[in-house]
Amino acid sequence: MATVSMRDMLKAGVHFGHQTRYWNPKMKPFIFGARNKVHIINLEKTVPMFNEALAELNKIASRKGKILFVGTKRAASEAVKDAALSCDQFFVNHRWLGGMLTNWKTVRQSIKRLKDLETQSQDGTFEKLTKKEALMRTRELEKLEKQPGRYQRHGRSAGRSVCNRC
Repeated sequence: MATVSMRDMLKAGVHFGHQTRYWNPKMKPFIFGARNKVHIINLEKTVPMFNEALAELNKIASRKGKILFVGTKRAASEAVKDAALSCDQFFVNHRWLGGMLTNWKTVRQSIKRLKDLETQSQDGTFEKLTKKEALMRTRELEKLEKQPGRYQRHGRSAGRSVCNRC
């Protein structure tokens, strides 16, 4: 199992937090200080916790469990998608839909609608519709394909989630 060192985290810029005006007082034990109105995260506390989380994810993956990768910022979007696809896991790399974890019944309806629209586009149903109706369904299909990424393809929820500064 791979572990991450403090040097690796420094190179990746993990120690840079959010602006000092956007903070939660419960994070105080994990903040080293502030520079140029940006919090500096205490990596001495972060590294052991990160390695512990990595070990837990390793256990889940070894049991063939499912993990949800989340990274909705543009910079992380492609990396999250590539990482999740490389290990055949769930991912959300665009907008997070409300209720995706807590209201699975509604998300499942969106999955069903996406699959219905995909079959309609493949079996030629769109060509039988008026131009406007076909365009509306095509736009709906594109929107549903883009929204929750790979999460909708599986039709079931993940066991754990990995979030990258959503």
